[in-house]
Amino acid sequence: MKTKRILVGSAGLIAAALALAGCAGSSGGGATEQPQTDSGGKITVWVDPPRVPAAEAFQEAYPDIEIDVVQIDGTVGGKTVKQAFANFDAAGSGWPDAIFFPSNDDIAWATSSASNYAADLTDLLPDVIEGYDPAVLSFCDIDGKIRCLRNDAAPDVFWYNKAFFDENGYTLPTTWEEYGDLAVQIAEEHPGKISGFLGDAYAINRYLQASGCPTNDRVSETEAHIDLSDPTCVRATELLTQMYDAGALSTQGIFDGDAAEAGVNLVMSPGAVWWGNYLFRDTWKIPADQMSAVAPLTWDGESEPATGNEGGGLWGVSSHIKGKQLENALTFATFVATDPAWQVDLSTGLPGYGPVQDAWLDKIEADAYFADIPSVQSSFKEAASAVQPYSYMLYDTGSVWTETVSPTLIGGGTVEEAIAKFGEELVNQATSIGYTVQ
Repeated sequence: MKTKRILVGSAGLIAAALALAGCAGSSGGGATEQPQTDSGGKITVWVDPPRVPAAEAFQEAYPDIEIDVVQIDGTVGGKTVKQAFANFDAAGSGWPDAIFFPSNDDIAWATSSASNYAADLTDLLPDVIEGYDPAVLSFCDIDGKIRCLRNDAAPDVFWYNKAFFDENGYTLPTTWEEYGDLAVQIAEEHPGKISGFLGDAYAINRYLQASGCPTNDRVSETEAHIDLSDPTCVRATELLTQMYDAGALSTQGIFDGDAAEAGVNLVMSPGAVWWGNYLFRDTWKIPADQMSAVAPLTWDGESEPATGNEGGGLWGVSSHIKGKQLENALTFATFVATDPAWQVDLSTGLPGYGPVQDAWLDKIEADAYFADIPSVQSSFKEAASAVQPYSYMLYDTGSVWTETVSPTLIGGGTVEEAIAKFGEELVNQATSIGYTVQ
C-alpha cells in the first residue's frame, strides 16, 4: 500500500486533522474514558518535516501496513498540535496512532489526566526500552511509566576549537570552574573571542540544568519544584556572571540569523552533540579540522561529569487503540526508534537507542570533519549518561528564558538580575497554569 502524505500547515492543521478522525481514534466520552478502537491495521502518523523520511523508510520496510502520513507544523513551542489534540479530546475521536511531538514539552499535556493520549509503553515495548540508557529515556519516564521513545540523544558535550587551542597553547578545562577562568583569560587575551551563547531557549539546559538547578522538577502532575536560590542555581549564576562580565559570552542565540558571525569566534562551549554537523559544519560553515569535543565537565567537589540536554525528539503512541491497529502503531514506533534504515542511514542526530549508536558514530569517521574524531566519538557516548534530571512541564521554560534573560542583559542589567527575573516569571507561569510551586 502507498503512503498517503497529507501536507498540513499551521493554519489548517486542526481542520485537516479533524477531517482525518476516521483514520484513527475512537468516539464518544471524555479523553480518559475512551473505548479503544481497532481499524483492522491501518494507522495514521503525524510527523514534522525532518521526520518525513522516517515515515517513508518505514513504508519501504513494511509495504503491507497501510499508513497515512500527516506532515504537521514542526515549530518548537508551537501550539497548533496541542490545540488539535484538545479538540480531539473533546470530540472523542481523531487522534493519530503515533506522533513525533514537535516540542518535547508536548509530552506533559499528552500524558496529563486531561488528555491521557500517550500510551504507557512499559509493558508494550520492554525489549526496546531495555536498549536505552536510563538517562536518555528519563524524559519519557513519567511517574514510573515509559510514555514515549527518544528519537535521538542530545546531550551536551564540551566543544572547543582545537586549532585555536593548539595555536595558543591553552589547556582544556575539565571542570566548570576551570571553564569560567579560561573563558575570562581568552576574552582578555583575544578580544572578540567568545565561550558561549545565552540568547536561545537551550541556554538554560547548557548551564542551569547542567548544574542541577531546580527549574523543571516534577513533583507530581500538579506540583513543581522551582527554586533559583538553590546552591546549584547560585553556582551556575556566579559562573555566568564571571564570564559575561569579562565579555566571554554572547547575548545572541545559536539560532539567530546573524549568529554565524559570532559562531566563527566561538572557541569553546558546552553544546549538544548535534551542534557539530548542524551548527559548525552546515550553518556556520566553520572549516574542517577545527572543531572537536571532549566529555562533559564536572563541578568542583563532584566526581561525575554533569551536563544538560538540548532537544532529542520524542515519539508517542496513542492510548486509544488496540488489536491490529495498536500492533502496527507499535511496529512503527519500534522502527523509527531503533531501525538503522532511519536511525543510522538517514537521521542526523545521535540515536537515542543504544544498540545502533556505534554504527551512527562510525559515520563521523567517514565524514572526516572534526579535528579529533576519536575524542568526538567517545565524548558523544559518554555524555549520554551524564545528563542531569529534567522534566518537561506544561510551562515553557525556554520561552521564559528568552523573554527575560537576554532582554535584561541587553538593557544593561546584570546576570544576577536576569536570572532573578527568569525565576520570578517561571514561577508566575507555573502557578498560572495550575501548578503548586514548592
